[in-house]
Amino acid sequence: MATSSAKPLKRCAWGNSPDMHDYHDTEWGTPLHDDQMLFEFLCLEGAQAGLSWRTILLKREHYRRVFHQFDIERVAAMKDRELEKALLDPGIVRNRLKVFAARDNAVASLKVIGEHGSLDRYLWSFVDGKPIRNRWTGQGDVPASTPVSDRMSKDLKKRGFRFVGTTICYAFMQATGMVNDHTVSCFRYKQV
Repeated sequence: MATSSAKPLKRCAWGNSPDMHDYHDTEWGTPLHDDQMLFEFLCLEGAQAGLSWRTILLKREHYRRVFHQFDIERVAAMKDRELEKALLDPGIVRNRLKVFAARDNAVASLKVIGEHGSLDRYLWSFVDGKPIRNRWTGQGDVPASTPVSDRMSKDLKKRGFRFVGTTICYAFMQATGMVNDHTVSCFRYKQV
């Protein structure tokens, strides 16, 4: 019987649970430039406030069904009765403020798109269009927010976005690859 000499992959400490491997290994920290996906992450990061990302990740497919695959125009057009119905759905986090914030964020996103041409162009302008490459050696080195996420949060709030505090914005920046916060020993650090 042959034995495998392959070493296990070294990951960021938070990405070492089996149900987080795929997300860590294929999505988190990868630069994302699709408006619909950026909008999805804004909504999901807001839904995550006060909860674990794992909770939201396990509900992501259901969120996609409830919120029309995060089609910005369709979410912006959702009526109160549709959002009220969503509050009865155990497949998502049933927090009234978070559910209604998805529509508010879609409306604000459409205004941003009208002004900047795309949500991508606007959001990535906070990092001058290219990822910030950090060099953290341990998970404890990674900040919860930065001056850049402070600026993003302030501007998003001014534009009518909700659930976009600086910590949420920084988590959004990490998830969408605006910052590379994989620790330097993680196999993904050099890939992204």
